[in-house]
Amino acid sequence: MTHRPEYLPERLALISDLKAAEYISSGLLEGSEDVPSIALNKSADTLPGDEARLRLDRVRDLIDDTMTRFHDERPTTADAWLAPRLHETLRLTRQEAADKEFWTYMALGVAPDYVVWRHLSEPKADGSPGRVARDRFVGPQYKQTFARLWWAAELFRDGPDYRPVVVACGNQDMLNSALRLDVIDHRPTALALVRMMERGTVRTGREVNAMTPAINAAAATLMYDVIAPDVGRDGEPLRDWIAAAESALPSPRSNLPEGPEEQRAPIESVERLVGHFAELFADAQVRGRTSGEGD
Repeated sequence: MTHRPEYLPERLALISDLKAAEYISSGLLEGSEDVPSIALNKSADTLPGDEARLRLDRVRDLIDDTMTRFHDERPTTADAWLAPRLHETLRLTRQEAADKEFWTYMALGVAPDYVVWRHLSEPKADGSPGRVARDRFVGPQYKQTFARLWWAAELFRDGPDYRPVVVACGNQDMLNSALRLDVIDHRPTALALVRMMERGTVRTGREVNAMTPAINAAAATLMYDVIAPDVGRDGEPLRDWIAAAESALPSPRSNLPEGPEEQRAPIESVERLVGHFAELFADAQVRGRTSGEGD
């Protein structure tokens, strides 16, 4: 199995897909080779400054704790635990998080062993080894191992409250499909989806996969931000939260961390969308659902 990098520098870095391609070997994708960490870091661009949030050891310690905590469980169960803590540890702006080179370095320079542990498929029936999909290292934000967790935490948190993130990331179908939705950046929409899961309106993966495209399609004719407005976003709480990283303790392992003290989404907007989405879901085609079920 792929091991923890032999060399870990002090600071996080960036690496382009072009440079990264040299280190994504078949052996790495099969979990049988390590990343040549010294050579990779010579190709990477270290992030400037000395901000505590960009220290590599902070996020590496979190990854180590995740793998220890979930060692005897299915790797998928780690997502709901790691997502809020990764978000709170890194304390990125959305502009910083949109830099694909950051996440590529996270996967190859910080924790390739985690990527393999989390996403290595089972060996095939013919005896050939399992593999990690390449896009878990260098894919889009809804596929890449760490980007998908950070963006899930960013889009599903309710101000400082990460509890909706835990619910969303606890369902792999929700995590995999919701990040592809154009409307998920609207907080009442994201929180309404979580509320439906909490209330049992939507339970199975099939139901999630039927509901999410119906909601996205309906947004083409019904503007959710008009019928269910969110509050205006104030950048100051985020700036304060990022600045507080200089003196912050490691992200709590037993309790949920707290995000920036932003105003929460209006409850009435969330509830309005819960009702609307329930109507959409009642008419959605769910594979395997019998006639009348869910009425």
